Amino acid sequence: MTTGTLITVAPTGAESAKSEVPALPVTLDELVLTAKECEALGASVIHVHVRDDEARPTLDQGRLRATVAALRENTDLIVQLSTGGAVTDPEADRLAVLDAGPDMASCTMGTVNFGNDVFLNRWEFIVDLHTRMQERGIVPEYEIFDLGQLTALQRLLGTYGLPHGGHVHVDFVMGVPGGMPGTTATLVAARQLLRDLPEGTTFSATGIGRSTIPVLLAALSTGGHLRVGMEDTVTYAKGRPVESNMQLVARAVGFAQLAQRPPLNTGQARELLGV
Repeated sequence: MTTGTLITVAPTGAESAKSEVPALPVTLDELVLTAKECEALGASVIHVHVRDDEARPTLDQGRLRATVAALRENTDLIVQLSTGGAVTDPEADRLAVLDAGPDMASCTMGTVNFGNDVFLNRWEFIVDLHTRMQERGIVPEYEIFDLGQLTALQRLLGTYGLPHGGHVHVDFVMGVPGGMPGTTATLVAARQLLRDLPEGTTFSATGIGRSTIPVLLAALSTGGHLRVGMEDTVTYAKGRPVESNMQLVARAVGFAQLAQRPPLNTGQARELLGV
């Protein structure tokens, strides 16, 4: 499906500090308000990280469950929880994210240098995430930080079968220091490698920081979908901080409409992803 555009908003992440980015939504009320605003503009999926009372990243089970419940009560968005958490989170806590019962969850397909840190994703952990989601009826989004991780995904699906719902959807996370660059050439190369995955596989693309616009344009022009939000960039333009997630979603919607691929509504998004 390339006649419409799936728009995912990633409003918070685990990297930026509230003290440095005051507009970052970190409380449940702030997150719900952001979700409602972005849904009204055209987002159909929300990729969620949560924070504690001091605005620090957390995988607290109570907060995760409350967040899923509040988003379902107040929006029709597809709720996708991050199983990546922060780079310091232990595997057991990341697996337990699934206990909160989201519609979707991320599944990162390999270890990658992440700035000065290491985002560790062992093969056994990836298999555990994939098979638990199959059992629980949770749809994965396979996050790809480097091209070799597409080969790992091919191996995973060939060995352990298709995800719940039968549809394979990946997100190219581009521009992370240590991962693949956020360039048009890289996205085209990644797009070509999707030929080795099951027929009908779809992709979104995320440009981190200054790669946001090049990746957004390249994704639209190659039949892909979009993920935007303050998890991925806190600068709207050079010297201009992002004011809200709405601002980033509105820009993505505008580009999608110019490409004559308007945003998918939540019903269409659920049909596409097999949620």
